[in-house]
Amino acid sequence: MDTNVIYCGDNKDVLSRFPAKSVDLIYADPPFFSNKQYELIWKNGAETKVYEDRWKGGINVYIEWMKERLWQCHRVLKDTGSMYLHCDWHASHRLKIAMDDIFGENNFRNEIIWHYKFRMMYSERIFNRKHDVILFYAKSPRAKLRMKNVAERWTREEIIKTRKQAIYKDDDGREWIWMPGGKGHSKNKKKYLNKIIKERKALDDVWDILPITSSAKERLGYPTQKPETLLARIIEASSKKNSIVLDPFGGGGTTAAVAQQKTRRWIAIDVSPIACNLMKDRLVKLGATNLRIIGAPKTIKELKKLSDWAFQNWVVSRAHGTPSSKKSDDKGVDGYTFMTQEPIQVKQSEGVGRNVVDNFQTAIRRKQKTAGLIFAFSFAKGAYEEAARAKQEDGIDIKLIRIDEMDKEFPV
Repeated sequence: MDTNVIYCGDNKDVLSRFPAKSVDLIYADPPFFSNKQYELIWKNGAETKVYEDRWKGGINVYIEWMKERLWQCHRVLKDTGSMYLHCDWHASHRLKIAMDDIFGENNFRNEIIWHYKFRMMYSERIFNRKHDVILFYAKSPRAKLRMKNVAERWTREEIIKTRKQAIYKDDDGREWIWMPGGKGHSKNKKKYLNKIIKERKALDDVWDILPITSSAKERLGYPTQKPETLLARIIEASSKKNSIVLDPFGGGGTTAAVAQQKTRRWIAIDVSPIACNLMKDRLVKLGATNLRIIGAPKTIKELKKLSDWAFQNWVVSRAHGTPSSKKSDDKGVDGYTFMTQEPIQVKQSEGVGRNVVDNFQTAIRRKQKTAGLIFAFSFAKGAYEEAARAKQEDGIDIKLIRIDEMDKEFPV
C-alpha cells in the first residue's frame, strides 16, 4: 500500500479504493456542521476560501454524508487499530450515535475533552465554549494504548502538594513519603520521593492543550488548524514506528506533519487542491521525500468540474501567485504574481472576449500597475486585439494565458 501520499479528491471515493484492514490509526477532523465559510489566511494578510461548512437539508444530510465516510474508515482500519473523530458541540451527540452504530458500542473507549482555555469572552447568554470533543473508538478489543509514550511524569511540586502531611526527611536529608498499605495491608510503607518523580501518572480524558496562537511557529493560517502537540499525543498513544496513520480530512496537514516527525507512515486526503499543495509544501520542509499528490485536477474536463473558488485558487496557486484579499473589493483582481505583484484575473470559461480585457485594464490602472495576466480556457479574437491595443496605446501589458498552456508558462 502506498504511503507518504496526498490524495486530492472526495475521501469517500479515495477510501473505497483502499484495501480492507490496511491502516493502523485514523484521525479525522471533518467539517463540524458550523454553517460557516472558512478562509485560508496567507502571510500577506490575504484570504481565500478553502471550504464551506454549510449543508442544505440540515443536520440529517450532514450525518448521512459523514456516515458514508465513517463506514469506509471502519473498513480500512486494522483489527488492532484505533480511530479518533474530532468534533464539537454542533454535532458531537449525533456523531457519537453514528460511531456506536458503525464501530459498536463496546468499542467506544473515550470521549476526550480537548480543553483550550484561551481568550475568554464575557457573555450573558452562554458559558464560554472552550473545548472540542474527540471520540476515541477501537476496531476491536485487540487495540491497545501505548500509555507509557504519553503519560506525564510527576513533578516534585505536585507530589508535595497532594501529600504534604506525609513527607518527611531522614537523617541524610532525603525526602520520603508514607504510602497507603493497600487492600489487605494494615501497615503503611515509605517510598523515596525521587523514585516517585521518575514514575509516570495515568493520563485522563481531559487534555489541556493550547490552541495555535497568531504568533505560533507552526501556524499556517489554515482555518481550523490543530496544534501539533494534540496530534503528537494521539499518534504516540495509538501507533508505533512505521505504523500507517490516515487523515481523511487532511486540511493543513498537521496529522501528516506529526506522523512524519514521529517516523510513522502516513496518508492524507483532501478535496481542496490548495489544501493538498499546502500539505505538500509543509511536508517537504520536514524532509519528506518522493512525495506525491495523486488525483489533483489536470485535464480540462477535470478543471471544469471544480467550483468557481476552487478553480480560481488552483490557477493562482499553479501560477505561483497569492490570492487577493476578499476584504479589499478588488473588482476583477483574483490574485497577484509572487515576485512583481502583477494582478491576475481567472475566468472559468471559453471564448473570453474584448470586454473582459477592457475591464481588467481598468483594474490594473487602479492598482497602479502596468501589466497583468488573464487565465481562461480560451480567448476570442477580440480579446487578443484589445490586449494588443492596450499595450500599444496605453502601455499596459495584458498577457492572455490559456489553461492548457500553463505547464509551458509556469513549469512545475
